[in-house]
Amino acid sequence: MSDPVSASQADDTCTPVAPGFTCGLDATLRVISGKWKPLILYFLGQDGPRRYGELRRAIRDVSDKVLIQQLKELEADDLVKRTDYREVPPRVDYSLTPLGRSLAVALVPLCTWGTENVADVTRVFARHEALNRKAG
Repeated sequence: MSDPVSASQADDTCTPVAPGFTCGLDATLRVISGKWKPLILYFLGQDGPRRYGELRRAIRDVSDKVLIQQLKELEADDLVKRTDYREVPPRVDYSLTPLGRSLAVALVPLCTWGTENVADVTRVFARHEALNRKAG
């Protein structure tokens, strides 16, 4: 595991950027708030444009309603572009805008961290589940 980020390093890279945001991380978290948005951005960043059904299969456990809602929000935030080819049968795909691509690239280290620490994370969640079963 790498060394923790020192307070001075964090101050250098994550300072207040605009009124209304505590820091750059605050701005980022607001844009990707929601359980599925980071996964949508990540998967669109991996293989380029994807049709809705491909995204639905890639992002397991998300409901159609929530996936559609999150895609609309990402589109409204100029992170995702929806292309409707106006064909019969309907063909629509989703791709990243330049802003969305830059955010998807920033998510790759988080994916790497999760992969490298999956055993520890699995243990933590198993412990949480056991505690919740005892309490319930």
